[in-house]
Amino acid sequence: MQVITADSESFLRKYLDNASPTGFESSGQKLWLEYLRPYIDDWGLDNYGTAYGIINPGQDYKVVIEGHADEISWFVNHITDDGFLHVIRNGGSDYQIAPSMRVWVHLRKGGKVEGVFGWPAIHTRTDKDSALSPALDNITIDIGAKDKEEVSGMGIHVGCVVTFQDSFMILNNRYYTGRALDNRIGGFCIAEVARLLKQNNIKLPYSLYIVNSVQEEVGLRGAEMVTQSIRPNVAIVTDVTHDTHTPLINIKKHGDVRSGNGPTVTYAPAVHQKLLDLIVDTAGEYEIPFQREAASRVTGTDTDAFAYSNGGVPSALISLPLRYMHTTVEMAHKDDVNNLIRLIYLSLQKIQDKHDFRYFTKLD
Repeated sequence: MQVITADSESFLRKYLDNASPTGFESSGQKLWLEYLRPYIDDWGLDNYGTAYGIINPGQDYKVVIEGHADEISWFVNHITDDGFLHVIRNGGSDYQIAPSMRVWVHLRKGGKVEGVFGWPAIHTRTDKDSALSPALDNITIDIGAKDKEEVSGMGIHVGCVVTFQDSFMILNNRYYTGRALDNRIGGFCIAEVARLLKQNNIKLPYSLYIVNSVQEEVGLRGAEMVTQSIRPNVAIVTDVTHDTHTPLINIKKHGDVRSGNGPTVTYAPAVHQKLLDLIVDTAGEYEIPFQREAASRVTGTDTDAFAYSNGGVPSALISLPLRYMHTTVEMAHKDDVNNLIRLIYLSLQKIQDKHDFRYFTKLD
């Protein structure tokens, strides 16, 4: 069963090609809310920009499905007299892939300036320099300026945010590929769940919050804030995980996960076992392929923020296998995206079947 439409993919392309760095997610949130609005009854926005739609508002019982909206990026941290920009990370940006990348330097009052991460030519590196490798203290951005004064005249200053330039593509008609699938693909998936609920006229006995959180990449901060505002009874979080069948990844260390074999469910202390069982049972009933992985201590996703809030919120994590995380060529298999959407959509209806909503707080 394919649930993603041509219109859906058109939105996904537009959404991924838009920059939405941590702390500066507003333009992406506008695109997301614009797509979501036909499928919801109400919407909200918190002080730091986490956006959410609501289906069947006003009910005592509240369920959240969640992804995060922000992407990794850089901050301008120093401008040299010769007009080069030094940066620090905003989230888990990978400095090893930076050299030769094209970037946008985003101006505080709107607009952006093109630049590149430069790197010394191979001809200028001697045997003595052969160990030279990219590091935070030696990568620089060149915007073609002659000096620091010209940089300032362009509107660039310390604190401007920088993102890589790239464009979305579908590789071999099989993989969604580009920058920031981590985790705007999650925001896309939960929006598709809302679309399916609306188009199939599914009536839920609880309020459903479709949440696109900010600032996950710097410590789950958006989820931490919004869960205190919504105070949900149940949360299903979606994020990305590693396709460990790509070169140079240790399967014994990172788990056995392969793109195309379905989304993963995670076993971890933060994951509520009854909610996890409900999701696994749903996958079995509807023959949705899925994979399993385990997390030590924490999941490292917004699941932790929801689970340990408000006295404990039953939470579960469904992840999308991803190749080359935190690069400009992140890859997600179209079948996995489709099946992740189906699994959340059908699991929500299983929660609906639990007429006694105390199900998750009862001992077996």
